[in-house]
Amino acid sequence: MSDLDRNYASPFGRAAGRVDAAAVDAGLRAYMLRIYNYMSIGLAITGLAALGIYMGAVTPDAAGAAARIGKVYLTSFGVAIFASPLKWVFMLAPLAMVMVISFGINRLKPATAQLLFWAFSALMGVSLSSIFLVYTHSSIVQVFFITAASFGALSLYGYTTKRDMTGMGSFLIMGLFGVIIASVVNMFLGSGIMGFVISVIGVLVFAGLTAWDTQRLKNDYIYGYASQGGDIAERAAITGALSLYLNFINLFTLLLQLLGQKE
Repeated sequence: MSDLDRNYASPFGRAAGRVDAAAVDAGLRAYMLRIYNYMSIGLAITGLAALGIYMGAVTPDAAGAAARIGKVYLTSFGVAIFASPLKWVFMLAPLAMVMVISFGINRLKPATAQLLFWAFSALMGVSLSSIFLVYTHSSIVQVFFITAASFGALSLYGYTTKRDMTGMGSFLIMGLFGVIIASVVNMFLGSGIMGFVISVIGVLVFAGLTAWDTQRLKNDYIYGYASQGGDIAERAAITGALSLYLNFINLFTLLLQLLGQKE
């Protein structure tokens, strides 16, 4: 933050400029902490929702089960969530809600935006609950901690690096669209090799996006929200948390595809 003396010049000289820089620096730390807190709460809601849905969907009672998927016996609720057309609603609902938050954020009150973010996190948990049917619980936990450590390191790099990562943004977004298109195509092809390649490239893309988004959020505050504050900064913190949350979730699911042990 030493360069803030230049960015926030003061008519009272260099000493006052340093005071301004210190104030912006303190505000930046509080702003980023708020983003990470929102993201962490969202991840906790997602995890609890996923686990709760799974626990309500399975039963050890083979005789009373409504259906069976692999070695897992499902309740009637589990059939509705995992084996009926309703599953597509829960898969697509998070996408619809993230679009509502992203495009409508400027018209929402911060409290409303928070509630939508929590609701989105819960829906994402419902959508992700099926991983408990596919992967062993121990491997899910292991991959989660691997993701958390990787995400933390990448976000720290984005926050502290002096390198300007602005130019990477368009390249990473193009890579993201490429991964999405390839994933849709592979849904019909069912190629294991193609799926592996998509996962590897996807991990690299979201690793880059994590560092890039962190630096972007930092710069957005320094050059914009530091002088605005209030509801504008609060809404920006929520959308920032949403960006980092999505990076984390996608990084986790892709690493799970590469490293997770199937049931």
